[in-house]
Amino acid sequence: MTPRRTPMPIVTVQQGPRTVELKRELVQRITDAFVESLAVPAESVQVWIQEVPTDSWGIAGKLTADK
Repeated sequence: MTPRRTPMPIVTVQQGPRTVELKRELVQRITDAFVESLAVPAESVQVWIQEVPTDSWGIAGKLTADK
């Protein structure tokens, strides 16, 4: 019988561009939240950040680049 594996949490964050420092903190805090709430090892948590340029998304009918 194969040992049962804990599912690996994968979190995808879509956001506008941020500094590397802010992304480091975000990844750490998300990882900590999963470790605390699901009791999974930090090594199993993956955080994928997809940055969307301000000219590629809009709010209220306007590109965020135009604000």
